[in-house]
This record gives sequence, structure tokens and C-alpha cells, in this order.
Amino acid sequence: MKKLFFTTALLAAGLTFSTVSNAGEISERVEKTKTLLVGTEGTYAPFTFHDKSGKLTGFDVEVIRKVAEKLGLKVEFKETQWDAMYAGLNAKRFDVIANQTNPSPERLKKYSFTTPYNYSGGVIVTKSSDNSIKSFEDLKGRKSAQSATSNWGKDAKAAGAQILVVDGLAQSLELIKQGRAEATINDKLAVLDYFKQHPNAGLKIAYDRGDKIPTAFAFLQGEDALITKFNQALEALRQDGTLKQISIEWFGDDITQ
Repeated sequence: MKKLFFTTALLAAGLTFSTVSNAGEISERVEKTKTLLVGTEGTYAPFTFHDKSGKLTGFDVEVIRKVAEKLGLKVEFKETQWDAMYAGLNAKRFDVIANQTNPSPERLKKYSFTTPYNYSGGVIVTKSSDNSIKSFEDLKGRKSAQSATSNWGKDAKAAGAQILVVDGLAQSLELIKQGRAEATINDKLAVLDYFKQHPNAGLKIAYDRGDKIPTAFAFLQGEDALITKFNQALEALRQDGTLKQISIEWFGDDITQ
């Protein structure tokens, strides 16, 4: 993927979507309606979930709200289960996915992504009492609870695990607690947030891969104009400290670099 990096000087140029080459159908619609349709789970804390008052919030939700604000756009969220997320994008039910999407080589064949807005890594979670799983190699033949279309699920399958298909992280961890699954590979930040919310869950991080995986907003290919504007806004938010501020609010650390 050709990575696009833009300075705040470009942001000041006042480009509209239609003045950028390859303005696709979605880019043109967004330019006309000034409304951005965003696909997100709404069940994946701390990235996209509902707080006690019922408000949709989370790190990804707040970042894309700030991006839309920079671009003068309204936001409408379309909550969708993860395993149907890319199908929803293909069907143009929404314009962009904001849900910790990783621009993997497989996805880059079909979709386009913005520059990254945060980085995380993969961990294996097991029961606290289970000392038999200490690496990816130990997952061979073991039951691992995973979302079918996630990169973590593909990692578990590649390790030789027996996949139990679930809707998301919370269900994965519940199956481990019940003894129906032995492990899950998942996002470290999401797991740590779950542990913070459920300190007596009886679970642990059995293995931390220690990698640094980028997260970016996902679009259909051909929407270069809208991606250009997104990258401009993300760069502006990075330069003025907004991205870092949102990160510290949610995680107590800067996960945007």
C-alpha cells in the first residue's frame, strides 16, 4: 500500500474531495451530504462500546469523531458484528470501518487504509491456573475462542489451534472461564482493559508476543479522495497533540506512535 503522509500545510490548502484524483462514489457522496457513515462493533471495549448511560464511546469512536470534526462532517455509526464488518463495507452500508482494523497483506489486496492511528500487539489469554500454554506453539490442538474473520483468529489457526467461533473478545474470555475453551489470541490493550474491569476473572496473559501492529481506518479501494482527507486530519490531530491526549485518556499512555 502506498502510504500517504501529509503536513498541516496541505490541510490549509482547502482541498475538497472532488479536487483530489480518484474521487470514488463514497467520497463524492460524503462531499455532498457532509455525513460520514462509520461501521463499528459497539461491543469491543475500550475501543468501541456503550458506557453506563448507553452512549457509544471508546478510543476508536472518539478518534474518528475528531477526524470528522476536522473535516466538517457529521458522523452516523452503523453498529455491526465484527464477522460481518467487511461485508457491510463491501455493500456500502457504511463508508469506513473504525474498529481496530489492521492493514494486513490479505486485506490490502481488497481494501485501502489510512495512515495508522495506534499500535498494539497480540497476547494469549488462558485461565490463571493453566501453565501449559506459554507460546504460540503450545496452541496446537488446543481449543481457542476466536472471531472467525479476525487476524487473531488466523494466527490461532496457523498455530494449529482448534477454533471455537465467537462474536468478540468478551465471549472468548467467557468460554475460557467456563472451561469450554482453553485460550484466545487477542489485542493486548483490549485484554488489559477487560482485566481492569474484571479483576477477579481468573484469567491471565499467558504469552505476550511483544509485537507492534498498526491500526488504521479501512475503506473500499478507489476512495483515494476521502483517504487523503482522513490522512490530512490525522496528521493535524497528531501535530496538535489531540491523538496523544485521547490515547492517554483511555490508556494512560501514548499508543499512537
